[in-house]
Amino acid sequence: MSRSERNSAISAFPTTTRITASEQERTAVRELLTSGALFSAALPDGAGTEPLLPETGGVPCDWIDADRTGIGAGVLLYVHGGGFEHENPALERVMAHRLSRAAGRPALRAGYRLAPEHPFPAPVQDVAAVYRALLAQGVPAPRIVLFGESAGATLVLSALLVLKEEGTPLPAGAVAASGLNDLTGSAPSITANEGRDLLPASALGHIVPQYLASAAPDRAPQSPLHGDLRGLPPLLLPVGGDELFLDDTLRLAASAAEAGTDASVDLYEGMPHAFHAAALAEAPPPTARTFLDRLRSWTARLG
Repeated sequence: MSRSERNSAISAFPTTTRITASEQERTAVRELLTSGALFSAALPDGAGTEPLLPETGGVPCDWIDADRTGIGAGVLLYVHGGGFEHENPALERVMAHRLSRAAGRPALRAGYRLAPEHPFPAPVQDVAAVYRALLAQGVPAPRIVLFGESAGATLVLSALLVLKEEGTPLPAGAVAASGLNDLTGSAPSITANEGRDLLPASALGHIVPQYLASAAPDRAPQSPLHGDLRGLPPLLLPVGGDELFLDDTLRLAASAAEAGTDASVDLYEGMPHAFHAAALAEAPPPTARTFLDRLRSWTARLG
């Protein structure tokens, strides 16, 4: 779709919230994401890293309970990004801490298996296994929120489709930030936002086939956009206006709404892929604080 068509689609979608930022703020976020400054992020003293439940479905995980609320407050299951092939547990624990504090509940970072050694469906199976383990140990589904970023957003939505198909009780809601929702790579924004986003479109030529292996890119659950989105829990879909995957988010939101699923888009104008990682900064910029504040208010509405 053209830029004018995209703007019309955004305006026509009733649950899109546009979040503006000054040019100075946009530059500051980009500098944080590219300078390496975020790699020094560290957990604060007393972050609350003790295991809260003994089982995590056979998947290595980290518990972060920022405010020591305990399991009674529920759980935020955090699925990290990294193109399906990378992880940085130290930084991801810091992000889990930020998310735990915003969501008002402990966060569980899922260390799912990575491509190329473990392509689809292994990572999706791992996310689903961690979720099932929470249920099996008595955490009620309505007290669980899933959060995925970038490739992790894809995995969260894929796992929801798998869990729904097998009849497992679904969580209260899911956040899919900066997700790659259509692995065919046909989203027009991939071309339109090339050079605006920090992620080059050429990276998809490596990421997608390595993750899919022999799986088809136009099928679900690996491509959530091609799945049956009926019956999913409420979705919050944050995305940057300069992202390659902008149309992936907009099309998924439209399809979800058409299927009767509550889907809300937070469109951060002028922001690149995974802009929310600026929340790792010791003094997060306004965009990152807004991201966490909106996560806080959205999860609070879920109960």
